[in-house]
Amino acid sequence: MNEIEAYIEQFPENVQKILRQIRALIKANAPEAEELMAYGMPGYKTNKKPLVYFAAFKNHIGFYATPSGHGAFQDDLSKYKQGKGSVQFPLNQPIPYDLIERMVTFRVNENKQKAGK
Repeated sequence: MNEIEAYIEQFPENVQKILRQIRALIKANAPEAEELMAYGMPGYKTNKKPLVYFAAFKNHIGFYATPSGHGAFQDDLSKYKQGKGSVQFPLNQPIPYDLIERMVTFRVNENKQKAGK
């Protein structure tokens, strides 16, 4: 079992299911991404640059797509609690997997452009 799987398995089953779905979504949309633990949570890098991170908390899933990744989806994220480069998806509401997928794709393309690829 790797660090990411160990991280996911420490949560209740319903939260594990959400975390696994987010992880699968990231891997599907950023197959070349390097997966690592960073800041105590699962993180992903492409072109040696941070892509996205996610974490589970008592009442929400934290998703971190850097300030630019959040700025590009300001309208979609407006109904959620946010910080600079972070958003909280409450566990008592449906997780917006389609939005997370669009954010991951945006960040993959952004990292490619920064790397000149």
